[in-house]
Amino acid sequence: MKFASFASGSSGNCEYAGNGETNILIDAGISAKRITAGLESNGISPEELDGILITHEHSDHIAGLYVFESKYNVPVYATQATLNEIERLDTKGRIDTSLFVPIKPDCAFECGSMNITPFSTSHDALDPVCYRINSGEFSIGMATDLGMYDDYILSQLDMCSLLFVEANYDVAMLQAGKYPFMLKKRILGEYGHLSNDMCARMILQLLGRNVKHVFLAHLSKENNYPLLAYQTVKCELMKEYGDISKFNIQTAERSSISCAVTL
Repeated sequence: MKFASFASGSSGNCEYAGNGETNILIDAGISAKRITAGLESNGISPEELDGILITHEHSDHIAGLYVFESKYNVPVYATQATLNEIERLDTKGRIDTSLFVPIKPDCAFECGSMNITPFSTSHDALDPVCYRINSGEFSIGMATDLGMYDDYILSQLDMCSLLFVEANYDVAMLQAGKYPFMLKKRILGEYGHLSNDMCARMILQLLGRNVKHVFLAHLSKENNYPLLAYQTVKCELMKEYGDISKFNIQTAERSSISCAVTL
């Protein structure tokens, strides 16, 4: 099973997972040209895609979907509320809605040879989900755009081989930054995003339970730095585990393709 991030952050999100038989994207928040380049860099053509999983309707997750779909007609999986909003925003009628596949949180479905479980997240969108992607003995757990985590979220990510989890902001940078008060309040709230510290605490409860790879994702351009996110998480994990060299931990690039991981 292979995983790669084509972009991760408030300016666009798009990830790829494939197992040699089935190829999927998770979100399409970058241009169709960049999505195609990301696929081709991993030896996949757009015509080989079996599905696009959408987490929610915010523009950084669907901005490139309309042009990409008008060219390649790939099935689009999302909750019904998200699909309704995607259709409403499609003022040029570029997407064939017969390709829409409604899914429900906690109801697993098959996409090709992959088994996928969507699960609800606390974010200020209509009906947002993230996904656990299963193929054989391997699982990828994705948890971004959530303002908090709880036992439910942890249970969805338990025993995953790879974690793709949000480390959006450093609290001190956000509080001292130029964002207006209400935006800071939104980001800090339970329907906003996870901080570096919260991300570290979440990973700490999952590490050592089959996890081999961790991507720190959806980093803020204004309120975080890749090295700061990495060091914050690393220091917290080292307090518990000491040597964490057996775990592959990296930050997902905001605007370029991250190194692909093969499970």
